[in-house]
Amino acid sequence: MSRRDDLSPEDRRIWARVAGSVKPSKPKKALRIMPGVADPEPPAAPPPKGPVKARAVPAPYVPASPAPTRPRGLPEELEPRRQRRLSRERDPIEARIDLHGFGRFQAQDALTAFLTTAQTRGYRSVLVITGQGRRGGGVIRASVHEWLQSPGLRGVVSGFAPAARRHGGDGALYVTIRRV
Repeated sequence: MSRRDDLSPEDRRIWARVAGSVKPSKPKKALRIMPGVADPEPPAAPPPKGPVKARAVPAPYVPASPAPTRPRGLPEELEPRRQRRLSRERDPIEARIDLHGFGRFQAQDALTAFLTTAQTRGYRSVLVITGQGRRGGGVIRASVHEWLQSPGLRGVVSGFAPAARRHGGDGALYVTIRRV
């Protein structure tokens, strides 16, 4: 009997999630030398005997460094104006998901599937209801920010913010979705 036969279906599902979240490191690329660009200097030759002529030495090639930027794709807080428009329903909330009654992993799977489907349908904003949890400290509520910023949803979620009281208050979030 192999080790895989000893795992329960729940253990296999959890292991598949963990294994799917691992990202292999990028292989390092070899230095590309382009013709016409200053080549690395050859090893120094012994000094010549006799009179020395002055010659111009080309400046060493220094590649331009890119400007430091924020990593692309990270969701941001919603602009106050957009959040106000959503709370007053001037911008429509096109879909809702209620995560009450889900376990942590089931809620994450349901949220990922919901947001991906919403993006393919062309929705721009949705409401995610997490609930407040017992005594204000629910597992789903505490984890949803991390899920929305995960690499799997960076291409889907453009921003999120707490919902207005009439839409769930602290137990809900407005989520805006990137266009396909």
